[in-house]
Amino acid sequence: MKVLLSIKPKYAEMILSGEKKYEFRRTIFKKPDVRKIVIYASSPVSKVIGEFEIDDILSFDITELWLLTMDSAGIDKEYYDSYFSGKEVGHAIKVKKVKKYPKHKDLREFNVKRAPQSFAYI
Repeated sequence: MKVLLSIKPKYAEMILSGEKKYEFRRTIFKKPDVRKIVIYASSPVSKVIGEFEIDDILSFDITELWLLTMDSAGIDKEYYDSYFSGKEVGHAIKVKKVKKYPKHKDLREFNVKRAPQSFAYI
């Protein structure tokens, strides 16, 4: 099963280049059989630009999660703290085997009408 994730273009490109090895989420999908993430680069790109396999999903207290992921987070501590503000537990999707699409795709190619706020099963 695949999940479509909305990711800011800067971070989407960092994932595809291998610079960012974790995608952080305040909430995580419930279905256990999700194996791939399809990357929707949000505005101004507004296209599906690639995908990656999930190596692991880490769910920890946000302080511990930062210590485990900071070397490959692709974001600074200030942004991390702001993103997880008000949350006790955070989630980090560990990236494995990235595939950048040679041509960006529209959401309708995935039978999706509009970009998900967080994620959508596809």
